[in-house]
Amino acid sequence: MKAGRKRQLLTEKEGEIMNILWDHGPLFVREMLEYYPEPRPHFNTVATTVRILESKGYVDHEVLGTSHRFKAIVERKKLSSRSLADVIRNYFGNSYKMAVSALVEEEKLSVDELKEIVDLIEKNNTSDNPS
Repeated sequence: MKAGRKRQLLTEKEGEIMNILWDHGPLFVREMLEYYPEPRPHFNTVATTVRILESKGYVDHEVLGTSHRFKAIVERKKLSSRSLADVIRNYFGNSYKMAVSALVEEEKLSVDELKEIVDLIEKNNTSDNPS
């Protein structure tokens, strides 16, 4: 993302295109359409959404003849961690504990999954602080 640009969350449609570009890009819009399930969106809809992504600083293009081939310029991992941080800040008072609690309360996260998370945290802590 370009310096000085305010971070903007992606819409669901923008996220679909980013996933297509991360998985298969760089692509022309007509090639992107091939990765959508039926019924596919209209060419102009995808083209407009790609241009919005470009204006947000997530996508860039190169001119090839009379066409534009688009590519993601923000890494998936960077965008996903930033988006998660934004959601936690905006909806959970910047508390990761509250976010995890909400997942548990809504039964989106099981006790076994919580144990796996604790194991990952402990593993990361021991690898960061060798005794």
